[in-house]
Amino acid sequence: MTEKEKMLKGLLYDANYDSDLLIQRRECQTKCFHYNHIPPFELEKRTEQIKKILFQTGENICIEQPFYCDYGYNITVGNDFYANYNCVILDAAKVTFGSHVFIAPNCGFYTAGHPIDAAQRNAGLEYAYPITVGDNVWFGGNVVVLPGVTIGSNTVIGAGSVVKNDIPSGVIAAGNPCQVIRNITQKDKQRYQIPPYQIKTTH
Repeated sequence: MTEKEKMLKGLLYDANYDSDLLIQRRECQTKCFHYNHIPPFELEKRTEQIKKILFQTGENICIEQPFYCDYGYNITVGNDFYANYNCVILDAAKVTFGSHVFIAPNCGFYTAGHPIDAAQRNAGLEYAYPITVGDNVWFGGNVVVLPGVTIGSNTVIGAGSVVKNDIPSGVIAAGNPCQVIRNITQKDKQRYQIPPYQIKTTH
């Protein structure tokens, strides 16, 4: 079994010294470098380059520069996806975002973790567990999502949260560790005075 196969199966694998994985990360870093140096107004070039980095993208996506990831081929995003500045995705395992996901600045999605045992860490061993995000999820600034987390649809994650456990659909959650604060209710639709013609309905 190759180190990449171990990585994708959630087993301990050699992240630091395996030549194939090192090459793949360098290739992805190069693609991200090119993406991050495209002038912001050249939207078509940005879209073309981000599609070379990510495994699958929906329609109408925008990822502000700079953006960083490890491999790219483990990342899938849905339609109407937006990530603000300094988004970091360590995608040693699959990272899947639904549609209408908004990500504020300085957020990180980390599938990778290290053994507690120092000898295993020093040997370059690592593990990776997938991260899954549903539709219509909003992440506030400086959120960190840790390995193996699933976040349901129609949920808001408050700024500065560290998400180490699964979060259900339809809630506001925040904190370190991130915890559910309350359900999102019909009252939230009346919280802001928005003219009806400006409201977009999403499913």
